[in-house]
Amino acid sequence: MNAALRDKYAIVGVGQSRIGRVPEMSDYGLQLAAVKSALDDAGLKKQDIDGIITHSHLLGAVRVHHQRLAERLGIDTDFGLSVSSGGATSCLMVQLAAAAIEAGFCSTVLCLHGDKGLTRKSGDGHEPVQEFGPEFGMFGATAQHALGATRHMHEYGTTHDQLGAIAVAFRKHACLNPEAQMREPMTLDDYHRSRWVVWPFHLLDCCLVSDGAAAVIVTSAERARDLRQPPVFVMGMGRANNSRGWNYGNHMTELAARESGAKAFRMAGVTPADIDTAQIYDCYSYIVLASLEDYGFCKKGEGGPFVQGGRLELGGALPTNTSGGMLSEGYVEGMLQIVEATRQLRGQCGPRQVPDAQTALVSGNGGNAVCHSTLILRK
Repeated sequence: MNAALRDKYAIVGVGQSRIGRVPEMSDYGLQLAAVKSALDDAGLKKQDIDGIITHSHLLGAVRVHHQRLAERLGIDTDFGLSVSSGGATSCLMVQLAAAAIEAGFCSTVLCLHGDKGLTRKSGDGHEPVQEFGPEFGMFGATAQHALGATRHMHEYGTTHDQLGAIAVAFRKHACLNPEAQMREPMTLDDYHRSRWVVWPFHLLDCCLVSDGAAAVIVTSAERARDLRQPPVFVMGMGRANNSRGWNYGNHMTELAARESGAKAFRMAGVTPADIDTAQIYDCYSYIVLASLEDYGFCKKGEGGPFVQGGRLELGGALPTNTSGGMLSEGYVEGMLQIVEATRQLRGQCGPRQVPDAQTALVSGNGGNAVCHSTLILRK
């Protein structure tokens, strides 16, 4: 990444809808609630938005989604884009927003994801086509990711206690978040007693299914200084893809986070030791562990011991997923991780605030651990 772009762009507004079970609202209702929240947060009007980037993850059922959103907002924009890179899309949207502004396409970009994953009725055109998998017993992303976790356990001796430490830490944070979907306290014993989904994953190793939406507004650092909130600057950005797939080489245990993170750290001019809080894409507990290794917070194979002893908890060496993450706050394809990082750097997180947080790393992981994007943000 071009180091000349460091700190040139900033996040100036974040917002979200209710998260969890929201059957009374449509997909667009959730999305528009998040947009209004982000506009109010930034002190902007909808007419100030001249670029929209949305996550077009709805399996082809909603084409040119950014246009349909703009139509519902009642605005014309100079730039619009609907993209999908799985769970890597949220961080990627912020990067594309910076690139679009740099290119002169627009000046203020709304990035959005939201849908009714929990209460959408079946048969409405959103179900994926299944081929070359279920008939052989390969049902869904959980089974796919379980292969990687099993390999990591075989190679490095990773244990269920270590995976459970991740789930327990994030639930502790969710208990301090009034917007979180899961707020009941959880112990390591509770983790072990939760039912198996696909070995080695218990139910509590797996992310939630949620109704919800979140929005982020990006503009130039120069303009950001005149807006309502203190700007959160984009120090570093990185992207990478293990495009040959999850089953190729060592891709199950070495994610595209390694190259993606290295690019972001080089651009930002910092190291893992400089990061005050991490907001990691946690579709499964194992992906958190592997991502922390690949980012360089510990060596490959040492992620298991690293996540134990409260290191990821508030007050620990690397407070991680401080809102509860997708394991406990809610699943909005990684957008809530950007929202939380922004609020942490503004000092707006109340009882879950990381004291004097100056820097944050945010990760996105998608396509069954093939696609990856990284943001490094600063106060």
